[in-house]
Amino acid sequence: QVQLVESGGGLVQAGGSLRLSCAASGSIFRINTMRWYRQAPGKQRELVALITSGGSTNYAGSVEGRFTVSEDNAKNTMYLQMNSLKPEDTAVYYCNADINSDPSRPYRYLEVWGQGTLVTVSS
Repeated sequence: QVQLVESGGGLVQAGGSLRLSCAASGSIFRINTMRWYRQAPGKQRELVALITSGGSTNYAGSVEGRFTVSEDNAKNTMYLQMNSLKPEDTAVYYCNADINSDPSRPYRYLEVWGQGTLVTVSS
C-alpha cells in the first residue's frame, strides 16, 4: 500500500511564506510525476504545480514567480515553497503522484492522493 501525507499548512498573514511537504511511503518502485493541487472554498480543485522524476517543473500562472516546487528523490518527498502569499491562496492543498510499485509491470502506475493540508492566508 502506498500513501501520501502532506504537512506544513497553517495560518499566515498576507506576504508571508509557508513550506509544504508531501512524503510518499509504502511499496514504491518508481514515482513518475508528483503534483500539488489546491481547492479553495466554493471552487473546483486546480493544479498548482508539478515536478517530474527528472526535475522538470510547471506552475499555474497564478502562482508562478511566488511558488517553487522541488523534490528529494532519495526521500520520496516533494516540497512546495510558497512566498508572497495572498488571501486568494487560501485552500486545502493536496499532493498527488503517479506511482509504480511493481518493477515487473513497468507501465502500471497508480494515481495516489494525500488527504490535504489547510493553508489560510489572512489579510
